[in-house]
Amino acid sequence: MQVETFFAHHGIRDNPFAAEEARLDPVLSRLPRDQAAHPELPKVLGQIDSPSTSVVFGEKGTGKTALRLHIAHLIDGHNRDQPARRVACVAYDDLNPVLDRLLRHHRQDRDRLLRAFRLEDHQDAILSAATTKLVDAALGDAHATPDNPPILLPESDRRSLRKRLGSDGRRDLLILAALYDAPPGGSGFDRFISLRKRLGSGSSLALPAAYTLAILLAIAAAVLAIGAWLTAPADRPWWLMPALGVAGAGAIVCGVFWGWTQLRCWWLAGRIDRETPAVERVAGSLRRALTTFRSSTLAKEPLPTATIARDEASDARYQLTRKLVEVLARLDHAGLTVLLDRLDEPTLIAGDAEKMKAVIWPLFDNKFLKQDRVGLKLLLPIELRFMLNKEDPDFFQRARLDKQSMIDRLAWSGTTLYDLCSRRLQACLGPGSKVALVDLFEDDVSTQMLIDALDQMQQPRDAFKFLYRVVREHCRLVPEDAPTFRIPRLTLETVRRDEARRVDEFFRGFAPA
Repeated sequence: MQVETFFAHHGIRDNPFAAEEARLDPVLSRLPRDQAAHPELPKVLGQIDSPSTSVVFGEKGTGKTALRLHIAHLIDGHNRDQPARRVACVAYDDLNPVLDRLLRHHRQDRDRLLRAFRLEDHQDAILSAATTKLVDAALGDAHATPDNPPILLPESDRRSLRKRLGSDGRRDLLILAALYDAPPGGSGFDRFISLRKRLGSGSSLALPAAYTLAILLAIAAAVLAIGAWLTAPADRPWWLMPALGVAGAGAIVCGVFWGWTQLRCWWLAGRIDRETPAVERVAGSLRRALTTFRSSTLAKEPLPTATIARDEASDARYQLTRKLVEVLARLDHAGLTVLLDRLDEPTLIAGDAEKMKAVIWPLFDNKFLKQDRVGLKLLLPIELRFMLNKEDPDFFQRARLDKQSMIDRLAWSGTTLYDLCSRRLQACLGPGSKVALVDLFEDDVSTQMLIDALDQMQQPRDAFKFLYRVVREHCRLVPEDAPTFRIPRLTLETVRRDEARRVDEFFRGFAPA
């Protein structure tokens, strides 16, 4: 018998137990978020409009990605319900681009690159993701995704950006955009031009254009003077020589001044680019953006340059983060939440615990984790929890994990797994269908038997695999012309024994996931 035939008999439109990846799970999107969440969700989430840090450890398949999706969905719903206390949400769940950029920048082998991964690289990547979303919102280019909701700015707010941000806010946003805006397509400098116009800050090349105009006027005066000198040698007016001298001197001064400005911005852009390799930039866009600021403005800004000390470089990122949060506050945002997930998936890491440690350990700094109005949700593989236990007291004093809402292990009981599977089943029922999970089995299979079997699976992914295999095994043993649509206890017990052994071998490290 076909599995589809079995489900259709019970009025089940879709297989509720087929998906193994939360991001690609259509059933998950149908469930009310409070019904599909892990019981620890309230602790991890905290108060939405007062972002806080949480550290969660869990095995593969325990629902870390689903937890991230729940948090992103709840933040998006909060933003729509509470427009005066919105929260910006940034998904920091794909480290592949960051690692690839660092590899190209440092030009060294992969192991050395991972060992050299800095807290500043994480800060730059997060600032780039958040700033890009903010510029998207300011320009009306925001695109919504289920796991990475956009920063919401109504059209009325975009029209009044100049007034709402004030001079300080406009300057801070432009500095952040120059340093960190990284659109996936197109030139960052083109967006910088559009942002300046949106903020009412004038032409993006106001100062260089003034220098260029002065040079052109001086050259024109010199040409006219030379022309008058050559065409009327007998009647040369007295002012020709002074005019020629003034025009030439003006052209030289303006040219030198303009050239010095360009050279200084080129030098400054190079220092910043070397210090921020985690940020994707179009060549020359940073230098062109810097030329639009006065030298006195740039001198006062906390720019991350390659010639400052390590502590000063990190402090520059903290100051820039505060600027970002202040800009968001002027736009009715209470803070910023960053969701870090899928640490084991990048190609350069490939699930290696030591490589994951090299990348994530710099984040365990209390100053970074406890920034005002910034909350980080770190959803990490369980291997790192075991490695954490081997650290010395100085590490724990610096990280202060006792203050980070840490969950040692994202665990599921048989009861919570039964409830989750039952809700998924209900979400897949056709109109008018009413069937419980236990109704798929013969009368000698009780709810408690199913709970006990699911308890041995320990996590959602294996629970779904178990139930799907039970259905598939039953259909394999039943002929199409003599179907039975209730699963016997023997099939349940046989599959339970095999799956429990597989799960146990996995947790012992003897078998793959």
